[in-house]
Amino acid sequence: MANSLALPSLLLLSLIILASLNLCFCMRYSPLLGQCNPSGYLHGRTENCNRENDSDCCKGGESYPQYHCSPQVTGETKAIMTINSFAKGGDGGGPSECDNKYHSDNEKVVALSTGWYNHGSRCLKNIRINANGRSVLAKVVDECDSVNGCDYDHDYQPPCPNNIVDASPAVWKALEIPKADIGEYHITWSEA
Repeated sequence: MANSLALPSLLLLSLIILASLNLCFCMRYSPLLGQCNPSGYLHGRTENCNRENDSDCCKGGESYPQYHCSPQVTGETKAIMTINSFAKGGDGGGPSECDNKYHSDNEKVVALSTGWYNHGSRCLKNIRINANGRSVLAKVVDECDSVNGCDYDHDYQPPCPNNIVDASPAVWKALEIPKADIGEYHITWSEA
């Protein structure tokens, strides 16, 4: 009798553990493990891409990971800051998602990876970026799309990694990042 009860209990426990680890294809973030895994892969194609700020361009035959999630936001969320021009004709592509406008390179604005952008819930709100012993407030105006890319709307650039704060030149200048380090820089950020 004890063995007949143990098997269903063991199966139920196994199902609960699997569900909490989000091992099914529909889930991408495992809160238990604190991980955000790719939800798929996008096949690249080579087209005319704006190389301003040393932007990455899609390459035919390459596969690029797609993410619907980002690492959990904390008081000091670790991220990689990249540089982006939100100006018309800049490497950011079209107008910003939050306000459908272009922004001067002199404005302190950012785009966040898809998971952090969170369907626009952080639109037009400030975040605090810490780097190089300095801190700056920057307004979220766009999504750094971690799912889509390699098309006209994304300037033929691949999807963003899931841990990106894509910042205007004004943010880099305010943080006094040395010119030699401009491109990718380890930072922390928090909601302001």
